[in-house]
Amino acid sequence: AGCVAQAEGEEILDRAPYVDIVFGPQTYHRLGEMVARASRAGAKGARVLDTDFPTEAKFDHLPANTKGARDGDGRTAFLTVQEGCDKFCAFCVVPYTRGAEYSRPAADVLAEAARLAEGGVREITLLGQNVNNYHGAEPHAHDEPDAVWGLGRLIAAVAEIGGVERIRYTTSYPADVDEDLINAHAQVPALMPFLHLPVQSGSDTVLKAMNRRHNADDYRRLVDRLRAARPDLGLSSDFIVGFPGETDDDFATTMKLVEEIGFVQAYSFKYSPRPGTPAALMDTQVDEAVKSERLAALQDLLNAQQLAFNQSCIGQTLDVLLDRAGRDPGQLVGRSPYMQAVHVDGVGLELGTIVGLRITAGHANSLTGVLAGANTERATA
Repeated sequence: AGCVAQAEGEEILDRAPYVDIVFGPQTYHRLGEMVARASRAGAKGARVLDTDFPTEAKFDHLPANTKGARDGDGRTAFLTVQEGCDKFCAFCVVPYTRGAEYSRPAADVLAEAARLAEGGVREITLLGQNVNNYHGAEPHAHDEPDAVWGLGRLIAAVAEIGGVERIRYTTSYPADVDEDLINAHAQVPALMPFLHLPVQSGSDTVLKAMNRRHNADDYRRLVDRLRAARPDLGLSSDFIVGFPGETDDDFATTMKLVEEIGFVQAYSFKYSPRPGTPAALMDTQVDEAVKSERLAALQDLLNAQQLAFNQSCIGQTLDVLLDRAGRDPGQLVGRSPYMQAVHVDGVGLELGTIVGLRITAGHANSLTGVLAGANTERATA
């Protein structure tokens, strides 16, 4: 199931005779029908392949109580508001497997968010392959058929729903961050001060080859505007090293950008060809050993930045949503506004609550805290 199945459906059936059903991300609402078809055909050895792009909206076919994937103890949830991508980055299969961009009507999103809140969800993450290009029909679109909401307006409306205390969104495309969304970071307290904003490379040459619609200075200026709106904003990003044609100088500019901006988290990868994408056909592929060397250097820098940020939180009090049990007996784990895992002795605490924790230690990938006293400095979202 998913993007790989969408791209390689027939090949999967050819090389994996034990697979009965292959379906893409646009047809999962038909899974029950597919299982029935596979069961009926099982004795005859027939299998089911469904990688169409149906014209009907799959969200309309899902029962209300299945929408909004919940995590942990059910106090956090993911709510899909947008799907597909029209950007066609040279390395990416998403436009071919997810199809054109589609935004759910704002009224549908708000209704689903309200149902989640009624069920006890306190933190909602708005999802989309290119979520900040959300342009869903506004709730009274029958009066103005062309009226749409952007993501900033949608976030403000979700924040007005009783019970919703935290909002996040992912994944973002830098060129589609507009003024309304930047203003939301300044004006909506429920919007967490953490943003995943993929840049991919610090080299303008590489970004152009990737068919990204921003250059390195565009990204820097955007970060400056976001931080002006929300000074405590923590940034995460994606990086690809060893993209076809990337030189030592190109990689050096990526390292420079990382040093200049500073990231609290990041995801970094070696480029690997995806069948059917333009980059896979480029004749300037980078040697695997060079890719590995560059990735190690980049990850050393990113890991050092993440550790430094985590340690800078020591002594502060962060509001933490406790969402799961820890590995140690009696321990609970939650998420800070900056998506850090925070471990705390759970005596007297309850899952699903937001508590102020004074941070006592910062580790490579997590924090340790204790319940804050009334007079402790707070650094809350």
